[in-house]
Amino acid sequence: MIGVLGVRSDVKLEIREKLSIIQKHYDNCLESLKEVCDEVLILSTCNRTEIYFNTCKDYEEIVLEIFDKLKWDKNYIRYTFYHEDEHMVNHLMKVICGFDSLILGENQILGQIKDAYEIALNTKSIKKDLQKLFQMAITCGKEFRFQSKLYTIPVSSASIAVNEGRKKGARSFMVLGYGEIGSLACKYILSGSFDRLYIAVRNTSVVNIKDKRVKVIHFNERQNFYKYVDCIISCTSAPHIVVHAEELLQKPFIIYDLAVPRDVEESTGLMENVELYDIDRISCINDENCQKREEIMNSNKYILEKYTKEFLDWQKLKEISPEIRKLQKYGEQVYMKRYKTFKNKKYTKDNHELAETLLKSTSNAYINRAIEVLKEEQLKGRLDECLNIIQRIFYITE
Repeated sequence: MIGVLGVRSDVKLEIREKLSIIQKHYDNCLESLKEVCDEVLILSTCNRTEIYFNTCKDYEEIVLEIFDKLKWDKNYIRYTFYHEDEHMVNHLMKVICGFDSLILGENQILGQIKDAYEIALNTKSIKKDLQKLFQMAITCGKEFRFQSKLYTIPVSSASIAVNEGRKKGARSFMVLGYGEIGSLACKYILSGSFDRLYIAVRNTSVVNIKDKRVKVIHFNERQNFYKYVDCIISCTSAPHIVVHAEELLQKPFIIYDLAVPRDVEESTGLMENVELYDIDRISCINDENCQKREEIMNSNKYILEKYTKEFLDWQKLKEISPEIRKLQKYGEQVYMKRYKTFKNKKYTKDNHELAETLLKSTSNAYINRAIEVLKEEQLKGRLDECLNIIQRIFYITE
């Protein structure tokens, strides 16, 4: 059975962040989960934590074991959802195409799933069904993006944060962290009008932006530059708070916290001059292209259905793989027996006559067996079903 255990999207952020998994911990978590799952993959982003697995265990057993291995509080099981088999496949296809995102159609999830897939491959935590499923899902996501042309109306938490900051009059920005989301936020800032951009990172060499308005600073120096900025966009992968209320000056700030777990101390939002938006508040901002994206996405849902069916068909056919190998082995035996006869007799007999004899013998090897089965099934009263199969195999038509 393949399945997924995930944290529900309607759960409060303070609960979701307790069940989040930072990417640098993926390897250790996967090693632990491999002890209880035949295959396993972790997908943990700013708004979802999902464990995809392959197991023969029942629901209660596998859920408890996953919580044990991840050292999660079992009281939080009630905040999770669970899908298996076809429902799980449907869920993954919706997720990778952006239907299940807090911000409909956001364009980061495909890359995040690809990263999760690569990590699982490198740790050898997927090898059979999940490997095939995620290969198909990634292909589905790419085709969906291309056919729907969502890249012409991109959206993400980073783009919404930058656009909303600009609407509120921000001219000077600080971005904390330069991972996928941080670099995306910087890209959106650079594409529009601004006065100054400070990028705070622990390794300043990772940022290579040639613009006099951009200053790259060490993460530990960030507090020294708060006085120069109007808008802070925080998106680190830190497991703890990095922006504390006591650090901020008594001046107006617009702060967008895109991280899960949260980067910004919750009490910051109670300060008189501070507007604080966490990922849940940001996702509620209805950007101007939302309805347009929804219409386009719904018109291309057939792509999800196509890949879901393709995987489920692959699973069904995989079950008869041993029988297919038996047939192939039998065919090889029939061929080799007659090939050896030809090699031994090709210089002692007329080759045309020999070829005709061997070809007829090959045909009889299958036809005679089909006739025997046909007779047996007639005596058992199952002629119609058997006849239909034989006709389809041998293309017998009236």
